[in-house]
Amino acid sequence: MSDRFEPLAARMRPHTLDEFIGQPHLMGENKPLRQAIERHHLHSMILWGPPGSGKTTLAKLLADQANAQVETLSAVTSGVKDIREVIAKAQELRAEKNRLTVLFVDEVHRFNKAQQDAFLPYIEDGTLILIGATTENPSFELNNALLSRTRIYVLKRLSEDETLAVIDQALTQKRGLGDLNIEILPELKHRLVLAADGDARQALTMLEISADFAIEERGHAVITEDIVTEVLLGRVRRFDKGGDLFYEQISALHKSVRGSAPDASLYWLARMLDGGCDPEYIARRVVRMASEDIGNADPRALEIALNAWSIFQRLGSPEGELAIAQAVVYLACASKSNAVYQAFNQAKQDAVEYGSLDVPIHLRNAPTRLMKKLGYGKKYRYAHTEPHGYAAGEHYFPDDMPDKKYYFPVDRGLEIQIKEKLARLHELDVKANAKKQS
Repeated sequence: MSDRFEPLAARMRPHTLDEFIGQPHLMGENKPLRQAIERHHLHSMILWGPPGSGKTTLAKLLADQANAQVETLSAVTSGVKDIREVIAKAQELRAEKNRLTVLFVDEVHRFNKAQQDAFLPYIEDGTLILIGATTENPSFELNNALLSRTRIYVLKRLSEDETLAVIDQALTQKRGLGDLNIEILPELKHRLVLAADGDARQALTMLEISADFAIEERGHAVITEDIVTEVLLGRVRRFDKGGDLFYEQISALHKSVRGSAPDASLYWLARMLDGGCDPEYIARRVVRMASEDIGNADPRALEIALNAWSIFQRLGSPEGELAIAQAVVYLACASKSNAVYQAFNQAKQDAVEYGSLDVPIHLRNAPTRLMKKLGYGKKYRYAHTEPHGYAAGEHYFPDDMPDKKYYFPVDRGLEIQIKEKLARLHELDVKANAKKQS
């Protein structure tokens, strides 16, 4: 219906602080970014947040309020040459007019180390104020040198109320759809809000498409239920397969399993599958959960997780997904122990700390005459010929390393029996060592 070329999301980009919706932890009264804008105190920063949370808008507001020259680069299409050209222009502007240059870099995490390093001297000497926008965790994607010269601001996905406010703002303001006199029922706006999933740009795009198909009735442009259904048809919830939302959801699934919450575990599994996550990735993570959080409290968990992975590989979607769901529920309901996980981590630390200590002579194999002559394997005690099938008091650690205890079975599941057995063996060790000393 609209004959305007510029997309609605671009037309509705806020020009003032009062028009900006969302991010109250940054833009509320006396909050850091709002104060920086109001006081014209610009500093280099990284704006980290999901799509449609306002990163580009905030960058433009900052630059406009500071009356600075704004240069824009996309890390997807720009290289070191482009960076150097921007720096040269900024140096010239600073020398001739003493005017500040703000460089806005979208998808800044896409720059490689050399490209990121190219900014550093010019951020330090004040030639450039860098404002980078990213959907990825900066601590993983950006150089430490660049991070140390910038402040990180975390933007959040818009709430439902904030997304609704974005839609209402577009429906009422003239630069949006205000002059079209559009009618849309509250429940239909709510459907758009839910589908946008906290992405303001997506909400405005869906609203604009709906408005283009609005039906003229009694002097109004009416967006009907059928129109909204058509716009949303085939749409799934946003699932950022490479970004932080991905890790947030797999973390929620893992922690629900660990917390013995089968219903929540099924929800997060369904949420990830609905969003387009590769089921085989989930199957691999379920195997990890079986070892990390259940371990020997219920060794069947690992077998069931592996079987679910194998079944999915044989059947594919959607049949194989049920096997993954079965494994997730079993793991959530199983007895929990991270004793093996903790023991393994501690053993790895000691392996690094103690270095390459020699294997004790009595534990070495002696396949040659020379090795036997050197004493390899001498005095080794074969456990199967010992009482109780256990060489009580035997030493298995390197000679220059004290005996260590890493594995502490918990009082749950099969580890109750394992704990009891290890306690009996420990008693045999104590008696054998006491006998040696007497």
